[in-house]
Amino acid sequence: MKTLVLNCGSSSIKYQFIDTVTNTALAKGLVERIGMTGAVLTHKRYDGDEIKIAGEILDHTIAVEYVLGVMLSKTHGVIDDKEDIEAIGHRVVHGGETFSKSVLITDDVIKVLQDNIELAPLHNPHNIKGIQACKKILPHAPQVGVFDTAFHVKMPPIAFLYGIPYELYKKHKIRRYGFHGTSHLYVSRKAAGILGKDVKDLKIITAHLGNGCSMTAIKYGQSVDTSMGFTPLEGLLMGTRSGDIDPSLILYIMGKEGLSLHEAATLLNKHSGLIGISGESSDMREIIAAVKDKNKKAGYAFDIFNYRVKKYFGAYSAAMGGVDVFVFTGGIGENAVEVRAEVCKDLEYMGLSIDKEKNNNNEDIISTDTSKIKVMRLQTNEELVIAMDTSEIVSEMLESA
Repeated sequence: MKTLVLNCGSSSIKYQFIDTVTNTALAKGLVERIGMTGAVLTHKRYDGDEIKIAGEILDHTIAVEYVLGVMLSKTHGVIDDKEDIEAIGHRVVHGGETFSKSVLITDDVIKVLQDNIELAPLHNPHNIKGIQACKKILPHAPQVGVFDTAFHVKMPPIAFLYGIPYELYKKHKIRRYGFHGTSHLYVSRKAAGILGKDVKDLKIITAHLGNGCSMTAIKYGQSVDTSMGFTPLEGLLMGTRSGDIDPSLILYIMGKEGLSLHEAATLLNKHSGLIGISGESSDMREIIAAVKDKNKKAGYAFDIFNYRVKKYFGAYSAAMGGVDVFVFTGGIGENAVEVRAEVCKDLEYMGLSIDKEKNNNNEDIISTDTSKIKVMRLQTNEELVIAMDTSEIVSEMLESA
């Protein structure tokens, strides 16, 4: 099934057009600066043909029209008619406790997504805009929502409940939700496949390290704990997010600096993490370069980042009663040789050791042949997960019609 996968942000839409029979991306691209001056669409076809189109892209509906236009282009396109788009899969950040798996989007589903806006005010509204735009422009194509939170919904209460009055959980659904679910799901199953194992026989820790970072403990195929929480702010140090802090700290800072709630949220989400500590950059590549230039604050940022990953690895190993596989993925996890080396340093006591040459060569398996714990570096493919879920759900719908 030929499926259009959309990831809609506040001012951007990432997309891929995937043939789920061959598991190949026929085209992919990005619309940037929606609603702003200098909006541009970058489109790349499977054969390497690439084009940039600038235009006045005022909203998500116009952005989807631009995507459809370039896909229909005789010079750069991959379809002859919009009917060639058989289904549409949307990355939806927050499904709350309602959705434990991907679902066919109906008016009732959209209502639930709207109800969950307060849980993800920075993401869900834009996901809904993408759905509504496609409903208008591509009314023939069934749409499916694939949720970042779904993989984590079945975590046990000991992992998802916070140490606050239980009534607040029941009243406001305050709990650990976790994110990056499609990535953690994909790489855990890919790791099991490469090793010739059944994921239901393995204890796996996955580290999705990018601008946003999270780790997940996956016991026999099920997420049993994850580092992001009620929002994507909790857990590891990230590009611009603080990760774990003492809850009283922000109250103290608000009092000392005279910050509003909005300003405090901006401080923690946009001006903390790597960029906050280093004062240099939120990009790990630039942090590593600054460390090599003996920049002290960049060194702090680099070391704290790696320490947090190592600490969560130890915690999740204890929570699962051991670990068989440790997977690095995401932009940093896939590309930062130095990060992987530092995180795995001094873990030999657990039976984990990495091969320096394999790590430097970015091989799939970077642990030594004698390492008790397999360490892997795998490229994630969240879009493929979304496309495959979409294809399966739409096929079932068509068969039962």
